[in-house]
Amino acid sequence: MRVLWTRCVLLLALCCGSGFGGPNRCDEVRKVFQLRQIGPSQLLPLSPRSGSDLQVCTSKNLTCCTKKMEEKYQVAARRDIQNLVQTSSSILKFLMSRNVAAFQEIFDGLMKQAENRTNALLRESYPSIADEAAGPVRELLTDIGLFLLGSELSVDSVQQFFDALFPLVYNHLINPGPGDISSGYAECVRSSSRDLRPFGRVPGLFADQIARSGVSGKLLLQALHLGIEVINTTDHLQLSRECRRALLKMHYCPHCQGLTQSKPCMGYCLNVMRGCLASMAEIDTHWREFVHSLEGLSIRMQGPQDLEQVLLGFHTLLHDAIKHAEKNGPQLSAQVHKLCGPPSRKPAQSVSIQHSSSSSRESIPLKAPVRASEDSLAVRRREFLNSLRQYRIFYGGLADQLCVTELASSDGLTCWNGSDIVKSYTLRVVGNGIKAQSANPEVKVKEEDPVINQMIDKLKHINQLLQGKTIPKLGSLDQIETGSGDADAHYSGDCDDEDGCSGSGGGEVKSKLPSVSKLSPDVTGDRGHHHYHHHHHPPANDSEKEGRSRSLRLTGAIWALILPCLHIFPAL
Repeated sequence: MRVLWTRCVLLLALCCGSGFGGPNRCDEVRKVFQLRQIGPSQLLPLSPRSGSDLQVCTSKNLTCCTKKMEEKYQVAARRDIQNLVQTSSSILKFLMSRNVAAFQEIFDGLMKQAENRTNALLRESYPSIADEAAGPVRELLTDIGLFLLGSELSVDSVQQFFDALFPLVYNHLINPGPGDISSGYAECVRSSSRDLRPFGRVPGLFADQIARSGVSGKLLLQALHLGIEVINTTDHLQLSRECRRALLKMHYCPHCQGLTQSKPCMGYCLNVMRGCLASMAEIDTHWREFVHSLEGLSIRMQGPQDLEQVLLGFHTLLHDAIKHAEKNGPQLSAQVHKLCGPPSRKPAQSVSIQHSSSSSRESIPLKAPVRASEDSLAVRRREFLNSLRQYRIFYGGLADQLCVTELASSDGLTCWNGSDIVKSYTLRVVGNGIKAQSANPEVKVKEEDPVINQMIDKLKHINQLLQGKTIPKLGSLDQIETGSGDADAHYSGDCDDEDGCSGSGGGEVKSKLPSVSKLSPDVTGDRGHHHYHHHHHPPANDSEKEGRSRSLRLTGAIWALILPCLHIFPAL
């Protein structure tokens, strides 16, 4: 009788104190802890223990976790989410970066092609001024190219080019003589250009075309640079303390109970991720408008604002300008004589110098190469916008995308609800954005993120410029202050050492990138109260199946021994 009494007391203590069902459940936790490179295996206890020192992964049952493990898990949970966010945005970021480089290359090619066409025209139609005009042509197109890449362009740049061209046209085409006009006389002729207007309406027309098309081209590049900065900033955004604790609870607290294969319920995941990415979701409206505004700019970059047509048509305008001056040659000659006096000429150049000039002229191609249609600015813009359009709801659907494709349990499977394995998550699922988080049962969102607000302000400003609501001047295009978006430069939120913020962890989370637009409509919006029901057990690996079988056998044996004890403890 005494032996039976002792056996029953020991069995009751075992049943009341253990939440595991098998002695090797911590071995599986150890394997996953090492496989994911979360921390050194020495942090794990040899057997389940009381978790009274844990701060987030608390449980009434025994646990495989220690406080040091909990800290490592929190670092890993944050790292996993940041890796997933960066992976999700990687194609979008590559799309923006690749097209910045492509547009810059196209602009550079347009400048070279415009220079070649112009020099070829001068060589064929006006060989006497071709060599001397090549320098001003190159200087003007270089200024335009630098303007597209971010420098300022003086409103006077185009007129200054035609001012410099007039002495050449006067000297060689309007009033040619035995030698070149002196530098002093050439300067007087140049100064008279503004009053005499020898090239008619052409300088003003070209200046207007460059102003319109150049500003559009510059805005396009600026917008893409800002888009990259937004992505870099959100990729490296610091998660709040509340978010980090919620991620730990969702991702790794099940491990403390030996549930290494469990996944969070869909509703639970949405609440956690929508809370963590609430500030990021605030970008959604302005990002959508950003994509729409780029489409509007692309439409306006046609006709008079088509930079490609303007630059590649420069040689034609220049031909018309010189023809106009030649046609009015006698009147212009008389007016110059009146303003500057009779021409003062230098002795004719030597044959050797002329021969050198002739050699340099021969190096200039007479005809510009034909531009491949697939490399055109219009085609590149169209292809870029077709790709960008797929990401117009990227920020509004990011939290849902991560849960649907990566994090949450599939429909019909049991799942983790933050404290236990259940068939459905029964708490309210909140919507996206800051305002919706006031009712979030999983994550407390205290305030808007100041770094995100800064990005939103920049998006608002560039959208106004892209839409033409704020018209920038040619000489001083309103600059959007864009940076590299370095991880070290923009951080927000608070961070404590005890939360493991200083840790880095190892390993990477690899993920495919699905299209956000393909998200199921039942998980992408405000839906009030939702319940996600799961009716089947999640797939288990061999060790879990063996553990469950061992647990059932042990439970049966325990009850076989307990039943005789009921006669001794009738109150049970």
